[in-house]
Amino acid sequence: MENAHLRLGLLEYVRMTEKASTRIRVRVDRYMGEDRQAHLLSVFGNDSDVGAITAAVHEKATFTLTFPDSTAKDVTLGEHTSCYKGAVTLPGRKHPVRHLLAVSEELHTNGSTGRTLLLRYRREEAWATLVSFLGLPADPKWADHILGIIEGKKRIEEIDGIGCQPVLISATTEETLEWIGDGLRSNALTFPDSRGPIVWPRYSIAALLGHGGAGTAVAGEFTPAE
Repeated sequence: MENAHLRLGLLEYVRMTEKASTRIRVRVDRYMGEDRQAHLLSVFGNDSDVGAITAAVHEKATFTLTFPDSTAKDVTLGEHTSCYKGAVTLPGRKHPVRHLLAVSEELHTNGSTGRTLLLRYRREEAWATLVSFLGLPADPKWADHILGIIEGKKRIEEIDGIGCQPVLISATTEETLEWIGDGLRSNALTFPDSRGPIVWPRYSIAALLGHGGAGTAVAGEFTPAE
């Protein structure tokens, strides 16, 4: 993790009262967003700072986010954000570091409006996600053909990220079913040779963030933040 601080962002929140203003800063290790709309925000800091940021998220506050390249923009998670808090114990540190993971309403219902957000773009992973979220009858072997169509239609957009390379795929269930039907009629796609369940690869969060391979298990605990 050498020079890990160079890959972190900075989240700032200014809390104003009648008598004083307080500036709160926490480090950002993961972020996904479009323009001002934040979809995924992972921050860490001391107990009071993370608590203040959690409260501000629930109040639909606007934050200043500084990216590792020093560019900055104002962002907000909007309404109905889901927050999860945890703690990380570090060797030689008396108190654990507090961690907050905030997820926008759209990311929480990912894919339901024909917009699918991914932490990174790999055809196999993207296809497995689309099939799951859009409720498609499909085969893993169809990934190259269908994603090739989506790429050709320029339906994949890179969005802002810290600690990941997120993308937005715009494709509805109806559109994707039409592309599957066209592929089957043209024999570009074929049904499985045998009957029975289709086995899909499993991807862990660590794998999606580039820290492991498919099938890797990740252990951890988060609790909903009040």
